[in-house]
Amino acid sequence: MRLYLHPHTCALAVDVVAREIGVSLDLAWVDVRAKRLADGSDLHRINPKGQVPALETDDGQVLTEAAVIVQYLCDLHGADALLPRALDMDRYRVLEWMNFLGSELHKSFTPLFRANTPPEYRRIATENVQRRLAWLNEVLATREYLHGGRFTAADAHAYAIVMWAELQTMPLSAWPHLHAYVQRIDARPSVQAARAAERVEIARRAAA
Repeated sequence: MRLYLHPHTCALAVDVVAREIGVSLDLAWVDVRAKRLADGSDLHRINPKGQVPALETDDGQVLTEAAVIVQYLCDLHGADALLPRALDMDRYRVLEWMNFLGSELHKSFTPLFRANTPPEYRRIATENVQRRLAWLNEVLATREYLHGGRFTAADAHAYAIVMWAELQTMPLSAWPHLHAYVQRIDARPSVQAARAAERVEIARRAAA
């Protein structure tokens, strides 16, 4: 299977989950700003939405949206520890977190990555992000992971998004419980490997 991805996106969550499961994905780095694949072809040919992540399955189908791809990989490989099976309430708790992360936290960050966001709205967006990070910090004051006392797919998703705070000069040290949570996840071999692959790609682009 091939994963289309770009540094510092939710595609990191998919890569981490795949590595947790032990699935080797062919990483196809793309330029989401130019909407181009490595060979110069149009990203829309793979994903009409022009976004990452996108997963091309072995039978040629393409799945998009990080939360959906993660569910597919977990279900395909029976990774119940990362995402419990259907009708297990723990599954829906993990998905509840993933929907919050994708619809609330992710979208709160979006204006901060747009160069044309007006300064006043950028200030409001920053406050929105900080408010959600503060809430996560409160939640993590009494638990090590988002649900079930163990690392799940929701934590991979959270890690990929929360790390954007550092890109927006919001030091995670401002939220000590959240900071400790990120450090726990950062120490996982799957995360170390995924981040290393990302750093190699960033260095390649800088040298190009």
